Amino acid sequence: MSEILFHLSEFFIRIWKLFTYVILYTIQVPLKRYVIYRLESNGIIVNGDQPHDIKVKDERMYLRLCQDLSLGFGEAYMDGWWDSDRVDELMCRMLKNGLYYELMYPWNRLINYIQFELFNLQTSARAFQIGEQHYDQGNALFESFLDPTMNYSCGYWKDAKDLNEAQIHKMDLIGRKLKLQPGMRVLDIGCGWGGLCKYLAQNFGVECVGITVSKEGADVAQERCKGLPVDIRVQDYREVTEKFDRIVSVGMFEHVGRRNYRTFFDVCQRCLPDHGLLLLHTIAVDSKEVPSIEPWFNTYIFPNGILPNPRNITDSIEDLFTIEDWHNFGDSYDKTLQAWHANFVKNWPTIEHMFKDPARFYRMWTYYLQISAGGFRSRKYQLWQIALSKKGIPGGYLSVR
Repeated sequence: MSEILFHLSEFFIRIWKLFTYVILYTIQVPLKRYVIYRLESNGIIVNGDQPHDIKVKDERMYLRLCQDLSLGFGEAYMDGWWDSDRVDELMCRMLKNGLYYELMYPWNRLINYIQFELFNLQTSARAFQIGEQHYDQGNALFESFLDPTMNYSCGYWKDAKDLNEAQIHKMDLIGRKLKLQPGMRVLDIGCGWGGLCKYLAQNFGVECVGITVSKEGADVAQERCKGLPVDIRVQDYREVTEKFDRIVSVGMFEHVGRRNYRTFFDVCQRCLPDHGLLLLHTIAVDSKEVPSIEPWFNTYIFPNGILPNPRNITDSIEDLFTIEDWHNFGDSYDKTLQAWHANFVKNWPTIEHMFKDPARFYRMWTYYLQISAGGFRSRKYQLWQIALSKKGIPGGYLSVR
């Protein structure tokens, strides 16, 4: 019944978009003038010569932006209707100056509420959708831009000189925050290609169970962790019933969904002993000027992805966990994404044959990496590591940085 209502809501949204298109089409000339005025008022010159300026190659871009907002803006880029030498800096300026909220977000708030607040799009039945649509596009794609440890999450650049070092420092930071001791049993929820499981087993002497919804990722993880006390499983987190000394989740909470946050923390609480620790590593938002659900990302990159805000987390852990530490190093994600983008561009010739429409995929993927970097640079998007205990650590929790 819920699926039927969801598809019915999609139908009414299409009707709404058709209605708005008719109205906007009749006033597209003044709309174009307004968009240009607002951009140039904030130092973004249309067809200017600054690296962050926007170069319009198809005048239909203005109507597409006003009709489909951030989704239309991203699709117009994929279609080559506009360009910029520094898409990352363009997006950073649009977010910092409130232009994203003004030009690309108006009625997305209503659409997001209808689809993501009224319906649960991250049910057990949908759990493997993100794996099939994103992570199972071919390991060669991810190998082209990730570091040798295959960490597809924010590195820790405090003392790092390059991407690989930043990812090693991140994994070491996680191990130290979890207070790992040899022989402990660790659950990694959303283990990706097994990089963290492998590192913790080798460097902290622990036994790891990694779960993922990506079949291709699991195959690689099993091969990479061969010979180590690591068990990689293709499994939804809701199916886990065993006990672990520690639980870690890196870059997976973005796929849980607000209607399932309490369930996620219930599972973690149930699987930990009284002395257990949970470390949650997640992208998040703490400003109403940016969406928890980004339509272009939802359509092309991370289906059904939702970013939590602080209240989502605190409400969901009430009476389950004690917050021991809350660490924000979102600036490191800007550096991580820049490094991924540079790797992807450099290695693209080796993988472009994999895609049916390589030119469009290239623009889609570079847009994804660049606007993400700009988002973190603007400080409108955050990266949190939150250490949680079940009963509160006797004598207090001493965190590390």
